[in-house]
Amino acid sequence: MEREEANQFQLWVKVQERSMLLMDNDNFREVVESVRKNTKTPVIVVDSSQNITTYFGLDSTKTNYETDTTLTYDSLYFVHQLRQMSSQHRPLTMNILGSSYQAYYKDSFILTQLRYFPYIQMAVIFLFLLTAYAAFSSARRDEQDHVWVGLAKETAHQLGTPISSLMAWTELMKSKFDAEDDPLIAEMENDIKRLEIIADRFSKIGSKPILEDHTVYIVVSDFIRYFKVRTSDKVKFSISGDEQVRALLNIPLFDWVIENLLKNAANAIENEGSISINIIENLAKEQVFIDVTDTGKGIPRSKFDAVFQPGYTTRKRGWGLGLSLTKRIVENYHSGEIFVKDSEVGKGTTFRIILKSSLRYEPTTA
Repeated sequence: MEREEANQFQLWVKVQERSMLLMDNDNFREVVESVRKNTKTPVIVVDSSQNITTYFGLDSTKTNYETDTTLTYDSLYFVHQLRQMSSQHRPLTMNILGSSYQAYYKDSFILTQLRYFPYIQMAVIFLFLLTAYAAFSSARRDEQDHVWVGLAKETAHQLGTPISSLMAWTELMKSKFDAEDDPLIAEMENDIKRLEIIADRFSKIGSKPILEDHTVYIVVSDFIRYFKVRTSDKVKFSISGDEQVRALLNIPLFDWVIENLLKNAANAIENEGSISINIIENLAKEQVFIDVTDTGKGIPRSKFDAVFQPGYTTRKRGWGLGLSLTKRIVENYHSGEIFVKDSEVGKGTTFRIILKSSLRYEPTTA
């Protein structure tokens, strides 16, 4: 098409040069007029002083328009068109009645469209492939999720039998050895309850958790009471702050959050140290802040976000899923936030959980 347009333009130039002679011949008059006017290729002809003498195929709304009663031209439009034409093709020289003219032309609208068509076609193909890949990946992820959900529920089901047996054995021990108040058996019962909670977590994977109104201080205190007995005596635990603030929580899942944070804090303490939890209510924003602070080895500032990514761990043994799971439970299931509030290498770290507070408990007076 480009070669054909170039040939048509050369023919047009030759007809222009001989138009005066051919127009005198009635046999060629109609042919000349047909060739001169039947062009879809934009053309501009300028004289030796670069003044425009003729043009064809340009935007009529910009080549001439009326202002009051005066016919006006958009000179900047012609300058732009001439620059574009000269960049695409070399001009042809015309000699008419002893005067020299330069004829410029540019690609037709159809040819210009065809130049971009392969890129548009490739873009459409790319979008199609991208959509197909996204659909395939989504289907595969859904399939994998179904597999993991099924595996989790089956694990919960399998745990049910040994948990029931352990409960029966502890009851037998208490009755046979008259050990109703034995602290060791009490701790065994706590562990069995813990196993029940874990089994309950696995059984509810894939379903929407139910949030209930709880006092945050009591929930955290109960878990610390269970956890510190199973941690080294070198790690000291403390809890402080507002004891009345409430929030909507799912206890089995929220205990998982506190468990992961406390385990990470305990692992970060190499010798002796402390872990403190501070609960604060921001009345203005109706939020609950839960700060978990340890005196461990700390986190470099460059790793504040990386610690929540799946697979990130500084331990030789571990999956690196604890904090990733914690972030998901807090943000997706409790509509909250969790982040590293502050940390200094060699001194310790503070994680902050932000939850939406619910109605504050006010004790009644007689």
